[in-house]
Formats: sequence, C-alpha cells, structure tokens
Amino acid sequence: MQALLDRQAITDRIHDYARSMDRLDGPLGKSCFHEDAIADYGEQMFVGGGHEFVDMCMKVHPAFAAHAHQFSNIRIWLDGPDKARSETYCDVTLRRIGEDGTPYDIRNLGRYVDNWEKREGEWRIARRRYLVDMDQSGPNAGTFETTGKRDRTDPSYFGQ
Repeated sequence: MQALLDRQAITDRIHDYARSMDRLDGPLGKSCFHEDAIADYGEQMFVGGGHEFVDMCMKVHPAFAAHAHQFSNIRIWLDGPDKARSETYCDVTLRRIGEDGTPYDIRNLGRYVDNWEKREGEWRIARRRYLVDMDQSGPNAGTFETTGKRDRTDPSYFGQ
C-alpha cells in the first residue's frame, strides 16, 4: 500500500510542476524541488538549482502569450522508502506574438528524468535532467480564443 501512496505523491508533484509553469505559480513550482535540488535542462537552457530554475521561469515566461506543459507516460521506480526515480514524457508549447501580430509556437518534446527523495515526509525532486527528443517552431494561425488564465485567477484554482 505504501508503494501506491508514494507513487501517487510523486505523480501529484509532477502534475504540480506543470501547473506551476502554466499558471506562473512560483511557490507551487518551488514546492516540487528540494532546496538543494539540481536542475539540468542542458547548457542551452539552464543548469543550476531547482529553485533558481523556477525563479528564472517566473521572470521569462510572462513574455510569452501562453504556454502548455502536457505530461504522459510517467514511470516511477521506488528505490527504498525515501528514494525514487522517474521518467516523464513531456510536450511543451510556448507561444509568442511576433511584431506583426502573428503567433509563433516553440514546441519541445522530451523527457524529465528525475531523482526523488522523501524528506520530512515529502517527496520532492533532488535532481532533474531534461532530455530533448525533438523540437519545432514556426508560425501558427491560432484560431481559438485563449480562455485560461496564467495566474491564480484561472478557473482551475476553484476560488482558492
């Protein structure tokens, strides 16, 4: 039973990370990483502390018109009562608006390879490595009006 609870707690943190990025919720993002966590998104993007990565995203992401982090194929290996590893497939799209008003999408498909530690009863990332499997970018006609909000006023927060 404990293994199921641990897997669910880790899965919830993975989902919290996506929400934190898309809703620009820095405190939620930091709650996914231990304070001494390492975040390795590659030399082109970021290598450093997990909390510093979240801070950087909270400064950079508002310049985008929208973004969406979609996660799937989450595989978790428990390595004892307080250590685990996971691989999470991710599809991330960032949208910016060009000077001429045309929306441009930057899409990355990759995987998060995470080492987890349970400290003081909380599962959090101790080390994250982001592996890019493919990417694409270009103009997008964008025919739907954006209805989600990029902060805590988003309806998914249910008045919280």
